[in-house]
Amino acid sequence: MPEVNASSAAPAARRSPLRIAIFGFGTVGSSVARILAESQPPQLKLTHIFNRGVARKKADWVGGDVVWSEDAEAVLASDADVIVELAGGLDPAGAWVRKALTAGKSVVTANKKLIAYYGVELERLAAANGGHLKYGAAVAGGIPVIPGIEQGLAGDSIERMEGILNGTCNFILSKMEEGADYAEVLKDAQAKGYAEADPTEDVGGFDARAKLSILMRLALRVEVDPEQIVPKAITDVAAIDFSYARDLGCTIRQIARADKTSGAVAASVGPTLVDLRSPLAWSRGTENMVVLSGKYGGDVVFSGHGAGGHPTAVAVVSDLLALAAGSRRVELPSAKAVIGSEMELPHYIRFLVYDRPGIVAEITLALAREQINIRAIVQKAGYPANALPFVVTVEPCKSSTLKRALEGIRCLDCMIAPPLDLQMLE
Repeated sequence: MPEVNASSAAPAARRSPLRIAIFGFGTVGSSVARILAESQPPQLKLTHIFNRGVARKKADWVGGDVVWSEDAEAVLASDADVIVELAGGLDPAGAWVRKALTAGKSVVTANKKLIAYYGVELERLAAANGGHLKYGAAVAGGIPVIPGIEQGLAGDSIERMEGILNGTCNFILSKMEEGADYAEVLKDAQAKGYAEADPTEDVGGFDARAKLSILMRLALRVEVDPEQIVPKAITDVAAIDFSYARDLGCTIRQIARADKTSGAVAASVGPTLVDLRSPLAWSRGTENMVVLSGKYGGDVVFSGHGAGGHPTAVAVVSDLLALAAGSRRVELPSAKAVIGSEMELPHYIRFLVYDRPGIVAEITLALAREQINIRAIVQKAGYPANALPFVVTVEPCKSSTLKRALEGIRCLDCMIAPPLDLQMLE
């Protein structure tokens, strides 16, 4: 009978819980603390909370042994095993994350901007010092799209992705679809905590751009500078556009899209006409949705709540529990790439004109010069001749080609406002 090693036969010693320090006790940070306080997972122990002006943040439902601090350096130098960075932005959050990783601590973050711009560098820093970096909450809030790509879809070759990545824009546009005014819905979103006082990151498309670049690295395996993606704001979309979209069997959503064809990479972010039969059209309120199209596995859809403290906190705590269980990120190889191609899609173009004879002919001629074919011309009755809106849809073409045509059209003496050009997702 073989000899049994006593140490290997004995039950494994119980691991000490991971000691957790939260940086940023705002909407998400307080939700993370709430989940830890209420569910009390034995693998995790909240030990520190850092926030500026921390006295005003203290909550009596947080454990009495938790250290509240305004000194970031002291918390970084403490015995915390994991830093949960929820302050957001590039600085000083980036400095805190780098110091934590250099010290051999692990980091869990929801900071999409930091990961979009410096994710590769930070992952290498974590690996070099024996720590781990997890950011499942950086894209789509509580929807497990990042773990889904890393673990569930790592064996596929993803060729295309499209999705609704910003809950604030989805809230605004879905309310406008019901007839609400943009300014009123924005105020409502700010009151509910979905939008910041300065909503530019959301409505301008910059938030979705950062998230898209993260997904491109994980799913398409390409590292792109987010600045290469030029987003289009939702602020020019008006009630009349939803009316025309319904006539075309569509609605309007902020869509982030990327694909890789024969090594060429294309990406876009902006308000887009979506067919009412598409799952993307069904997303309402703060919901997010991501559709990934694989060479072998076909389409996979992730959907759920993408904004708000609790959904995002669920992803953060899930990352913490994965660390406590010894889980490591699946390393997916990626290579630097430049966005060097354009998607060819149909376009919706809404004009506002002083009506006069010959307008349609002039528009048709300008489009024809760029070899762009008209698909349909739609005009609603009941509008005055001195402010007449009408829509032209065109067959698939490159945005740069259409832009050249519109540069000439916008100079026509009948144009009251620049034409609004939106891609149409088919």
